[in-house]
Amino acid sequence: MLTDSQGNALSGATAEAAEFFCQAVEAFNTYRGDPVGLLDSAIETAPDFAMAHIMKAHLFALATEPEATKEAKVILAKAKATLLSEREASHVAALDILLKGEWTAAAIALDRHNADYPYDIVALQSGHLMDFYRASSRGLRDRIARVLPKWSAETPGYSILLGMHAFGLEETGDFARAEEAGRRALDLQPLDCWAHHAVAHVMEMQGRAEDGIGWMIAREPHWSGDDNFFRIHNWWHRSLCHLELGQADEVLAHYDGPIRQDRSMVALNMIDASALLWRLCISGHDVGNRWQELAAAWDSHADGRTYPFNDWHAVMAYLGAGRTGEVERIASSFHTAGGLAEIGEWGRKTALPLVEGFSAFWRGDYEAAASFLHGARFIANSFGGSHAQRDIIDWTLTEATIRGGLTSMAEALASERLALKPHSPVNKSFLRRARENPVQEQKAA
Repeated sequence: MLTDSQGNALSGATAEAAEFFCQAVEAFNTYRGDPVGLLDSAIETAPDFAMAHIMKAHLFALATEPEATKEAKVILAKAKATLLSEREASHVAALDILLKGEWTAAAIALDRHNADYPYDIVALQSGHLMDFYRASSRGLRDRIARVLPKWSAETPGYSILLGMHAFGLEETGDFARAEEAGRRALDLQPLDCWAHHAVAHVMEMQGRAEDGIGWMIAREPHWSGDDNFFRIHNWWHRSLCHLELGQADEVLAHYDGPIRQDRSMVALNMIDASALLWRLCISGHDVGNRWQELAAAWDSHADGRTYPFNDWHAVMAYLGAGRTGEVERIASSFHTAGGLAEIGEWGRKTALPLVEGFSAFWRGDYEAAASFLHGARFIANSFGGSHAQRDIIDWTLTEATIRGGLTSMAEALASERLALKPHSPVNKSFLRRARENPVQEQKAA
């Protein structure tokens, strides 16, 4: 039987279809090119090629977009109609769980899968992304650590595992090892934008803004091409560095240029756009009418049911655009999401307090915002994104306490941030402004 590059058997493949599949896996690994198009070519060549259908279902299921989720179910049904090996049936079982909204259970299913099939790089990468979407820092690290001893530099795709492990190490605070692993991955495969972004995360978490800008500029030819799925996210990382240094004009130039010039409808890209505009606004910068365009783009994604992390970022755009009715619609969806398994729990218990806190902040009710967000920040790592992405919660909370005159809390939060990034101009500004404010807490007495 034909096999993939790591030696896994491919049911129903022909030699030509297997070649298309291996190219699709490589495109997925490096987030470059068109893996879906390559899989379609594989399926056209060999309609009963199980892993081609299965991998395509993974890609659509991981998009966290309503229409893509519907399509993933259709694709998975086609996979089930083919002759499946035990490994392929295990993939299908995990996808079935995922498409019911049970992200953690699906990720655990792939944990077991990779214990049996440690060279299944599609399952490893899909599981890694599930860990990312459910904000499991330990999963991001340990999923890869469990299989790495079985791999070597001679195994095709080894550098990709190093890049994924680098991100897991960063998300668990092991910054030195994360940077080392990320740089090693890039020495082996310079086009691995996941490894590149793992190193960028290290610099963000350590407050190394100048290093971050230098890192992005030096490697820009490797991550900024039009065929690179992660290019906008990497521009977002560079923009965070400029924002940290107070260079708002640079940030707006990046927003209007590579981040939003193409009006991307990909949820990941719109998340970056929302998060960047929100940071600019609460830092006192005028973003003009940019919210209106972004809010309109969110209309086709923000259903309050598919992935609450996306909906929360849509709320930022709706607040900025003055579309409070849409904010209320999403909040109502979270309130009534009782039958949506883990996704419903994320909406009710995690996203709803964030929506309420950000809404209170936008209407100037800073004490209410601080109350919502102070509690929400301790549960927000139960879903979605990275520490760098979720930092917007603490940033907004700290700003709310300063604007609301909650001086003691503002000073405490600024000190907390400075303990992690002692040289951060943003955090130094928080502490300075907190100490300049009157002590409002005394009013109640």
